[in-house]
Amino acid sequence: MKLLSYIEPGTHGKKASYGALDGDRLVDLATHEAPTLRMALAAEGVEGLRQRLEARSQDAGIPLAGVQLLPPIPQPEKILCIGLNYYLHAQEVNMAVPSNPSVFVRYPNSFVGQGAAVLRPPESEQFDYEAEMAVVIGRGGRRIPEEQAMQHVAGYSCMAENSVRDWQRHSAQATPGKNFFHSGAIGPWLVTPEEVGDVSRLEIIGRLNQEVVQRDTLDQLIFSIPRLIAYLSTFTKLVPGDVIATGTPAGVGLSRKPQRWLRPGDVFEVEITGLGVLRNPVADDNISQEH
Repeated sequence: MKLLSYIEPGTHGKKASYGALDGDRLVDLATHEAPTLRMALAAEGVEGLRQRLEARSQDAGIPLAGVQLLPPIPQPEKILCIGLNYYLHAQEVNMAVPSNPSVFVRYPNSFVGQGAAVLRPPESEQFDYEAEMAVVIGRGGRRIPEEQAMQHVAGYSCMAENSVRDWQRHSAQATPGKNFFHSGAIGPWLVTPEEVGDVSRLEIIGRLNQEVVQRDTLDQLIFSIPRLIAYLSTFTKLVPGDVIATGTPAGVGLSRKPQRWLRPGDVFEVEITGLGVLRNPVADDNISQEH
C-alpha cells in the first residue's frame, strides 16, 4: 500500500488531506477523527488504513496528476537523522567507521514534497545533495528490542536529505547546516512493509540532472534499521509518524574533485527499489527577510 499526503488544487484554503494510491488514482482516507496520516497511524495503524481503503475501493478517487504532494508525514513530531551510515561514505570523507550512530534532528519545515523546489539559501554556495531512505514509525515505544524493531515500522520513503555544508561545519553540531527552510525533500509516498520485503536488498540511487552520482544497497548500512530503532528509542520515545533518515551513500558533492554543489535549475532525483522516484528541482531562496 502506498500512502500519501496531498493538497487538492482549488480546495478552499488549500486544505491538506491524505489517502492511498490505487493505480493512477488517489483514494482519500481522511476522517473527522483522524484528519492527518500521522493521526491515523496513531489511532488505527497500517492495518486500519488498509481496511478503510478496501471499504472505499469503489470510490471514484482523484487523479494523482491533479494534486500537490506533500511529505508523507507533513508534521512529524520528530525527524531523526543519521550521519555517516554507509561504509563507502565514511571512506570518502576520511572518517573512521563510528561505534555508535551519529544523530542529529531536522525540523518539518526544512522539507518539501515530490516536485516542489528545494531551496538553496543565499548564505551559502555549498548546497549538497544526499539521497537517503526514510523510515516512518507506525507503532511507538521506548527501549524497543532490536529483534522486535521492524514491527514498529509503518513504511519507507525516498528522501533528499541535503546539506548546507559550510553551515554544517560551523561547529561540532550539524543542526544549522541541516535545517535551512525547504532544503530537503521526502516522498513521493510512504510504502508499507509488505510491499517492500527485505529492506537490505533495496538499491538506492541519487541522480543529478539524470547523471547517477550516488548508488549503493541498503545492506551496506553500518547501522541497520532495527539497530537504529533500538538505539534511538533508548533515549527518546518514538511515536507514530516519526521519521528516521538512515544516512546517505558515497558520491556526495562535498567529496568530489572538483566539489559539486546544487545550483538553481538542477534537478535531483532519489530512486529506491520499490519506493518510486522522488524528483525535485533546485531554486534560489529569494526571500531575504520574513516578519
